Amino acid sequence: MTGITYRSETIRSVAVVGAGLIGGAWAAFFLSRGLDVKVFDVDPHGNEKLHETVAHALADLEQLGPVNVAGTDRLTFSTDLVAVLKDCDYVQENALEKLSLKQALLKEITDLTPADVVIGSSTSSFRPSELQAGGGDAARIVVAHPFNPPHLLPLVEIVASPASDPAAQDAAYRFFERLGKAPIRITREASGHVANRMTAALWREAVHIVAEGIASVEDVDRAIRFGPGLRWAIDGPHMLYHLGGGEGGIEHYLRHLGPAQEARWRTLGNPSLTDDVRQLLVDGVKAEAAGRSIGALGARRDRNLIALLKVLEAEDRRQRDEAAE
Repeated sequence: MTGITYRSETIRSVAVVGAGLIGGAWAAFFLSRGLDVKVFDVDPHGNEKLHETVAHALADLEQLGPVNVAGTDRLTFSTDLVAVLKDCDYVQENALEKLSLKQALLKEITDLTPADVVIGSSTSSFRPSELQAGGGDAARIVVAHPFNPPHLLPLVEIVASPASDPAAQDAAYRFFERLGKAPIRITREASGHVANRMTAALWREAVHIVAEGIASVEDVDRAIRFGPGLRWAIDGPHMLYHLGGGEGGIEHYLRHLGPAQEARWRTLGNPSLTDDVRQLLVDGVKAEAAGRSIGALGARRDRNLIALLKVLEAEDRRQRDEAAE
C-alpha cells in the first residue's frame, strides 16, 4: 500500500514501551532471542521491577533450552521515550488499556521512529483502527497481541485494519515467526481478536452451567482440564472435529453429526453476571484454589506450561527429522 519495505529480518534492537508484567515478559523474550532491548516507562522506579520480572521470565525460558543472551547486559531502562526509540528496529507498546493514552503514545512513537519501523500494540481490548484514530502514521501500527504469559505462550495475534499496510502486518508476522513464536494474521478486525473471542465463548457456557446448577465450578474446570483441554494443546477445534469424523473426516462429521451440533448450539446459555452468579463463581473458585495464593497458582501454571511446551517441541523436532529423511 505504501511501497515501504518494513524492517523484519534485519531487526536487532527492540523498544518495549511500558514496563509492567506484559512489557517485562516481552523484554525477557526478546532478550532470549539475542536482541538488544530498550524499555520505556514513566515510573522512575520501574527499573528494579523490570529486572525482577525479566529475571523470572528468563529463568522460565532457560528451562526450555539455551537462551541467546548474556545475562541482562543488552537490557536498558529509561523514562526518556526519545532515548528508548533511538535506533530501534521494532516497537512493542504495552501501555495501560486506556484508549486515549494509547492513541497519544502511538502517535508520538510514529513521530519519533523511521517510516520502515513497525509498531505493535499488545492490546487485548482495542482494534487497530481505534488505536490509529489518534493520528500519526497509521499504516505501520498493528495489534501484536500475545497470550499471557507472553514469554512462554507462542501465540501472537497480528491484527490489521483497513488503514494498516499489509506489508507492515507481513513484516511483523515474519519477525515473530523468526523468533519462534506462532503468529496468526487477522485481516478483519473483531472485538477481542480471535483467541479471546473463543475463550469468551467457552467461559460464557462455563458460567451458564454453574449458574443453572448443572455442575460446580471445580467440576467444570476439571471437565476442560482432563478432556478437551488436553486435545486443544495438540490441535485446534476444526482439526479435532476432522478427526472426530473418522475416515470420512470433517465432511462426514458435518453431514452426519452437524444437525446434532446445531441442536446443542441452540441449548447454549447466555448468562448475566448478577450478584448471585458472581458469588457462585467467587465461592467456587475459592474452593478450587484451596487456599493457594495467586502467586502459587501462577507458578504452578507456568511449570506445567513449560513441561507441556517441552513435549510439544520434542514432537515437532521428531516430525522435522522424519521429513528430512
